[in-house]
Amino acid sequence: MALNRRDFIQLAAAMGASLAWVGTARASKAKWIERRELFPEGVASGDPDPNSVILWTRRPYASGGRQMLTVEVAEDEAFHRVVAHASAPVSAASDWTTRVLVGNLKPAHVYWYRFTDSEGNGSRIGRTITAPTKNDPRAVKFAFVSCQGTNEGKMNGYRRMIFEDERARPEDQLGFVLHLGDFIYEVVQYPEDGKPRFDRKVYEVARIPDALKVSIFHIPTTVEGYRAVWKGHLSDPDLQDARARWPFVCTWDNHEFSWQGWQSILKNPKFEQPGQTIKVAANQAWFEYIPARVKAPSGTFDEFGSVPVKNVKIEKFGDDGLGLEPNNIAAINSLIVYRTLRYGRHLDLILTDERTFRGPNPFEESATDKLADWADYGMFPDDLLQVLDGGRAFNGGNPPAQMEFNGAKVPNPAKGNPPQTILGGKQKAWFKDQLKRSTATWKIWGSSQCVFEQRADPENFPTGLTKQKWPAGRFANVQGGDFGSAWVERGEIYDLVRDAKITGFVSVAGDLHSFWAGYASAQLPPGNFQPIGLSFTGASMTSVGAAEAHEYTIKKDDKFRPLYLADRPGAAKPEHTYNMMLRHGVRSCFEYAKSFDRAKALALSNPDVAPHLTFVDIGGHGYATVQLTKDEMRTEFVCIPRPITRSDRADGGPLRYRLAHTAKLWAPGERPRLRQEVIEGDPGLGI
Repeated sequence: MALNRRDFIQLAAAMGASLAWVGTARASKAKWIERRELFPEGVASGDPDPNSVILWTRRPYASGGRQMLTVEVAEDEAFHRVVAHASAPVSAASDWTTRVLVGNLKPAHVYWYRFTDSEGNGSRIGRTITAPTKNDPRAVKFAFVSCQGTNEGKMNGYRRMIFEDERARPEDQLGFVLHLGDFIYEVVQYPEDGKPRFDRKVYEVARIPDALKVSIFHIPTTVEGYRAVWKGHLSDPDLQDARARWPFVCTWDNHEFSWQGWQSILKNPKFEQPGQTIKVAANQAWFEYIPARVKAPSGTFDEFGSVPVKNVKIEKFGDDGLGLEPNNIAAINSLIVYRTLRYGRHLDLILTDERTFRGPNPFEESATDKLADWADYGMFPDDLLQVLDGGRAFNGGNPPAQMEFNGAKVPNPAKGNPPQTILGGKQKAWFKDQLKRSTATWKIWGSSQCVFEQRADPENFPTGLTKQKWPAGRFANVQGGDFGSAWVERGEIYDLVRDAKITGFVSVAGDLHSFWAGYASAQLPPGNFQPIGLSFTGASMTSVGAAEAHEYTIKKDDKFRPLYLADRPGAAKPEHTYNMMLRHGVRSCFEYAKSFDRAKALALSNPDVAPHLTFVDIGGHGYATVQLTKDEMRTEFVCIPRPITRSDRADGGPLRYRLAHTAKLWAPGERPRLRQEVIEGDPGLGI
């Protein structure tokens, strides 16, 4: 149902937004002359609904106070049918960025927009698309992306996405791009700081004022520092072209604030310290550069506003994981980004924030070090991690007093702790309520973090490989720290989906710099494997993945190398057996590294390691697309070669592969079923 003008004005007022109301179409009267250099970060739009969308640009001025731009919205690219125009304020207080909410638009409609300053200097022309109405039965198509550091990579994936979309039939074109975090990387290496990682190049991103130097990295500590990093990333021409073509719907991950940070704590491998002022600065920069339906402390879209906080150590945490220090609460509440987007009859998109409200990490407890000899190989007993995750709630409220592995015993350090939370109490309650209330065909959880458990079966290592034999019947967890090792909270969500008979539940995630596909299940063998939905994780747009790291860090004489890489004689690059280990277990890896016979290796597959996984490629880069209809979901992984340098081709360069995953909508109580098809290229050992 369309908003009337009065309702829209009230909505805009509640958001504090500058607004433009669509009226009668007429030819543009603006003396617009394109001057892209005066709008150096381009244009963007975000968070479309059936009747409105947010438009964005940045027009910096050398000095002075508030300036006014004009924004025009048209039904044609030549601006012969301008349907809205409005003033758009910019000022130094918002780093010369502006956000305008345009209303009374037609649903599921393409519009063009542009900004002009008082002298007639114009931005580039942007294109945006409104959402279908709530009951519109048409198919929905969108892309999801993540992890796009420009310090050591180029965004060829966006060029490929644009190339294909421009040539697609209108009904097959993307409606929006879902960005699942790490839009920027706050850790910046300057070209003179040392050698790049692996075969990468170090590209200039920014010179960060008031930076904190950690090893070879420079980390922002003020809003000016974060702004510099945002401007550096948005200088990428392919990213600019993507933002000018589609509306983006964004959440954040860790690097919009701090590499290993959580709540308002600044953290990286070298140190951990209170960072309330830095969290507020990071939130302000995100608000300024991402057009989103979020509310700033100022109560307006014009500028973020002031949040006076101090950097104070957080010493007490509530049972919901929240640090109770008042400055921490003020900092993390300075910008709330979890929200929903309804897109036609078939999509409710529910976005969550996995960094701001998560509780303490239970896996950093030093008391378990005596049990962690196997952590040298990236492995830790899966069942013991579940004890740490569950805390005092483990085993129905009867956690073990001690933790044991291979004869070694330590007191259970989590025995009195609440269960781990990644969402936090308030957000989790909101998320569960959104799931229960959804009436869309597909309920898609936009999560920055992967939800898949990552396991191996070292009990099947070849005899003599290790001094101690891994106990039979116990799996190893090879990741930890994300939703894949949040058994209690993930199980709580999945049990709700099952018990409330919610169908069409799917998670899409980023963060891992790799492609994953499979099923959502609260437990894996020897527990009750009961899929209640689907899960997908998209590869990084540019950022280094585990496969690349393995090639350069695992020596050829390492006895564990077959778990990661297989060196086929005469081949230029090794094959990534780690994919095979995650899906099939260690016996398949060792066999393949010896014989290169895939059938022989898969005959040794352990079906209990990963019945939830249908595909893994830890070396993937690119993006994924999703198409939804009333009875089917189709997800395509579009994988490109490592984006070390910018492609000079219009299509962004060649593809490694394109892989489709399709599933029919399942009835309550039914198990979802994924079908897989290689459309082009070779996914290697991911299948």
